[in-house]
Amino acid sequence: MVRRPVAGVAAIVLLVEAVGFVFVNGVMATVVDNQQMSLAGLDPDAMSTGTWGAGFALGLYLVGCAAVLVRAAITDRGFGRVARPVLIGCAILHGVLGALAVGLVGWAAFVFMMVVLGLLVLTLVAYGEGAKAGEPATTAPAGTGTSAA
Repeated sequence: MVRRPVAGVAAIVLLVEAVGFVFVNGVMATVVDNQQMSLAGLDPDAMSTGTWGAGFALGLYLVGCAAVLVRAAITDRGFGRVARPVLIGCAILHGVLGALAVGLVGWAAFVFMMVVLGLLVLTLVAYGEGAKAGEPATTAPAGTGTSAA
């Protein structure tokens, strides 16, 4: 089955993306700090600190999602009550960022975000909701909506 390699690839992509987000937010924070830019009278130091904080928070979230995916790839077990919503939130985040990326960055960024979204959704579907956190994931027979026993 392809679920283990897909989970592993998704984890690697999320780790690379986490580094990229922290780097981009660091560049933005540095530019705001060096230019002493202000938006609607906000303190430039607060804007710079907030940008660094947002970058690290998003980077940690992506690393956490990657850790969940690595666990799934190594153990071939389904996701628990906490891990599944966290990964669903990550997929939603990539869908929203992909929609924003079209206008702000371009189609290449959109395609990247949609590839990551596809990897996350494929992993979520492959491990299925029927698999408990401590049990091996099962696959559903073709044409049915339930897991195989």
